[in-house]
Amino acid sequence: MSQTYQPKKRKRAKAHGFLVRSRTKTGRNTLLRRRRKGRKAITTVSK
Repeated sequence: MSQTYQPKKRKRAKAHGFLVRSRTKTGRNTLLRRRRKGRKAITTVSK
């Protein structure tokens, strides 16, 4: 039996990336909250 989590950079970016977050109102709110909190990485994919 294989492990369930098989990470792929592209799939991760398509689901949780900056552009995806920027598209919706709630996504933009998420970015705003994380900026306010002072997160080093605003999204999982960004450097």
